[in-house]
Amino acid sequence: MSMKNTMDVKRQLKLIKQGTAEVISEEELLAKLKKAQKEKRPLRVKYGADPSAPDIHLGHTVPLRKLKVFQDLGHLIVFIIGDFTAMVGDPSGRSATRPRLTRQEVEANARTYKEQVFKILDPDKTEMVYNSSWFESMGFEQIIDLTSRYTVARILERDDFAKRMKNQQPVSVLELLYPLMQGYDSVMIESDIELGGTDQKFNFIVGRNLQRDFGQEPQAIVTMPILEGTDGVQKMSKSLGNYIGVNESPRDMFGKVMSISDELMYKFYELLTDESLSAIKKMHPKEAKMRLASLIISQYHSRKQADSAAEEFNRVFKEKKLPDQIPEVNITEEIKKQGQINIIALLRLCSLTESNSQARRLIQQGGVKIDGQKITDIDKEIKPVTDMVVQAGRRKFAKIVA
Repeated sequence: MSMKNTMDVKRQLKLIKQGTAEVISEEELLAKLKKAQKEKRPLRVKYGADPSAPDIHLGHTVPLRKLKVFQDLGHLIVFIIGDFTAMVGDPSGRSATRPRLTRQEVEANARTYKEQVFKILDPDKTEMVYNSSWFESMGFEQIIDLTSRYTVARILERDDFAKRMKNQQPVSVLELLYPLMQGYDSVMIESDIELGGTDQKFNFIVGRNLQRDFGQEPQAIVTMPILEGTDGVQKMSKSLGNYIGVNESPRDMFGKVMSISDELMYKFYELLTDESLSAIKKMHPKEAKMRLASLIISQYHSRKQADSAAEEFNRVFKEKKLPDQIPEVNITEEIKKQGQINIIALLRLCSLTESNSQARRLIQQGGVKIDGQKITDIDKEIKPVTDMVVQAGRRKFAKIVA
């Protein structure tokens, strides 16, 4: 792959820096851009993702959008699917050890990752590799050699490790190896640049140091801001339930975007769209939020589906009407014989909540309705009948088929 881009390298640097959190270092990155243009070769831009869950969400798309900028400038994205490291679990930002995944879980998640990332990236300018291709063939002697290149003291400089040890929470030896494994990925693909969230900075620096130790030119680092979830507080995460998945239905995506705060909305605009923030801030916040929802749905679904989701949102929330399409749920023979079911069990049966505790909390907060009537008693027994509509929160509905 040869590089055809002739844009001035300082203009390239300006485009790359827009919306980033940090570049380490600008001088090194500029030098790499100059060298690439002189040699007419693309830079190898590394991005790694451990498929620890089957779907990607809008938080993942922040670095993916920046990777697309590199592609548009003529560079090559080396997308590492961490199928081997996913079985270890990245400790970045974690207050406890991650549960280990099986190979089958990782492989299933990896398949959906590949499908979803190309909603943003150009597959012709992407080299996709699995890090199991080198880790599985490593002998114990090679592992010993790798561990000898970094000290425990330097690994323990990580904030999350230091906090956990201070709080007498366990840190496994396996987790101590993770930064070395991610850093070794950079050595194996000879990356020029590594890009990711700010929480990955330590791992990226380990990669620089290992490359230098293996006689390679160290990679430049580009970190992107972390996108908060719909709660506006914690990092967007599927495990926290505050995420908006790129494969979610247009209706759910629209409702979730409309639920975020005005302050977070502007950050979504900045990190997830190409819109001018100054122009957006002149709009009424509700209009701006509806535009944001439509832009996001248009990108991951279609403009037609975005328009339909907007119409349904107005019908449900402005006119207080039910959605046109409500998922139907069949009642089991056992429940039919009993004649009734606890409200918490009903919410779980209808897949309207992900846990009993979430169902209980939603009921107590007044967010559950049966045929429009609010239910606030967590011990309430419900007699399910055909066409009964169960509502959880503002966006989720289910219709009973008895």
